[in-house]
Amino acid sequence: MHELISDEDIARARSDPAFRQQLMALNLERLLDMLNNMRKNNDKDPVSQRQIREGVDLAVKLAAKIQKNDRAAHSKVA
Repeated sequence: MHELISDEDIARARSDPAFRQQLMALNLERLLDMLNNMRKNNDKDPVSQRQIREGVDLAVKLAAKIQKNDRAAHSKVA
């Protein structure tokens, strides 16, 4: 993950739901890319394996949060 989220991004995400959703989606994509790279390296190190499991758990939680926000946004429109 080459680019960190700036303080300005965090402040904007707090007040702009669309930007927050975009930021979460971008970070989910980054996390999945990183996990895929780790998987491709086929590292059998227990620490790496634990990090992959933790990353997958985090990705699932982030995806659920994104989906929840999407459903909430769509229900407000309807």
